[in-house]
Amino acid sequence: MPVNDLTQDKPSLNFLEQIVTQDLQDNTTGGRVHTRFPPEPNGYLHIGHAKSICLNFGLAQKYNGKCNLRFDDTNPTKEEQEYVDSIKEDVRWLGFDWDDREYYASDYFEQLYEYAVYLIKKGKAYICEMTAEEISANRGTPTIPGKESPWRNRPIEESLDLFARMRHGEFKEGRFTLRAKIDMTSPNMHLRDPVLYRIMHAHHHRTGDKWCIYPMYDWAHGQSDYLEGITHSICTLEFEVHRPLYEWFLNNLDLPNLHPRQIEFARLNLTYTVMSKRKLLSLVQDGLVKGWNDPRMPTISGLRRRGYTPASLRMFAEKVGVARRENMIGVELLEHCVREDLNKIAPRVMAVLNPLKLVITNYPDDSLEYLPAIINPENPEAGTREIPFGKTLFIERDDFMENPPKKFHRLAPGAEVRLKYAYIIRCNEVLKDSNGEISEIHCTYFPETKSGSGNEKKVKGTLHWVHPESSVEVEVRLYDRLFVVPEPEDVEEGKDFRINLNPHSLQVTKAWAEPFIGAAKPGQNFQFERNGYYVADSDSIAYNLVFNRTVALKDTWARMEKTAE
Repeated sequence: MPVNDLTQDKPSLNFLEQIVTQDLQDNTTGGRVHTRFPPEPNGYLHIGHAKSICLNFGLAQKYNGKCNLRFDDTNPTKEEQEYVDSIKEDVRWLGFDWDDREYYASDYFEQLYEYAVYLIKKGKAYICEMTAEEISANRGTPTIPGKESPWRNRPIEESLDLFARMRHGEFKEGRFTLRAKIDMTSPNMHLRDPVLYRIMHAHHHRTGDKWCIYPMYDWAHGQSDYLEGITHSICTLEFEVHRPLYEWFLNNLDLPNLHPRQIEFARLNLTYTVMSKRKLLSLVQDGLVKGWNDPRMPTISGLRRRGYTPASLRMFAEKVGVARRENMIGVELLEHCVREDLNKIAPRVMAVLNPLKLVITNYPDDSLEYLPAIINPENPEAGTREIPFGKTLFIERDDFMENPPKKFHRLAPGAEVRLKYAYIIRCNEVLKDSNGEISEIHCTYFPETKSGSGNEKKVKGTLHWVHPESSVEVEVRLYDRLFVVPEPEDVEEGKDFRINLNPHSLQVTKAWAEPFIGAAKPGQNFQFERNGYYVADSDSIAYNLVFNRTVALKDTWARMEKTAE
């Protein structure tokens, strides 16, 4: 895309797009835009990663550039092929493709080793014998200088020899580390002789047992970007203090070609949600959720199973935008986005979750008619479905009150309502069981008020319903927010964030739905009319359909936006 076309709308560009546009205009990147998405394969991706995926791949698309998928597989003790596979599935599901540009930090282990040797030869790195605890204790504080390692001035030849022997497995874990020689008095703690390599006798999911020393993230990151020709290395804001180290490595390796530019943006913080992979892993390991793809989890796989669509997550990422400062986003915006998308694409069905028997006394006993209903009013091309209607029906128990308040516009003794797609009815009698509970209600219907007949009689209430004998009985999982407070990680010192878990985040019940739903396939979205959006779960089988509630119909975010206007 020509630069001139991009600068015409410059005021509407976010700050990252402004930087990229300016770089193209100044030809500082040789006219290229090349980004990367660099996840660690140590867990499943979450909604925060979805924002980063949309940003990195989206920038590449906007500027006719490229985006790599690169796995930061530098810690074999926490990485698994399962996570690699799940990450690739998530990126593709969101609608992005990396073509043939699938890379791993482990692809560069040999080159990273040679780069480290180069720094040692320059006197810019040395082998240290301090333990991890000693290194930490001697690092100092932002206002107190650190103490130099006793081995900081070790002869270059000695460090080269020890580094080679570390590679060949002569030493146990913790015996040596390779550290960069930078500045132990720097106010930036990351420049105080950071560790580049540590000894780890661990099996790597790709390189096997070839290596027993592994690079630290800060060491592998920038050089991997350089080797792949990345122009813009987009990171979250916590890496801002790492940028001087990122640049120090690139500069001191005397790399001849274009150096990648690291730019930071604010990570996503979402109310009622935990974003830490470590904390999410603890929920999985302790059995507090049913795996990484539990629909209550903020993982992409969990959101997918709950019924969120790729378009809704891309819409959310766009609405959140790209900021320089941390802020908290209300989960209502995410829920609003999935409603917006599902309203356009989800077929409608009627389903009753808490049934109350309704008998139409003046309807023929053995009659059954099929009434036409629109599959999706937002999509006329979706066509219509037929709903069986008979003498006995189920309605929602909450849609009837024997002694209703003044503004109750549903069914009550003597009241009239419309049964959706069917007729207007009037309640004449209430029957109760031996415990005094309402067991059924008797009504009369008005044949001339059939939907589509042109009858102009108006009533204030419209109810959904199903014909019990024709309905499909399904399992319904009513998912709610996993935490009961907006900021679940904000707890007193010494307390665990899990005290804020919602004990009612999952309730399982049954529903009776119209026959149209019987052909549902796992992953298929529906709107249960007047109830909410649901998706057929992967647990569904032909004789036991399971539906997860994605989100209720009520859209508080849209109301908040309207009020603000």
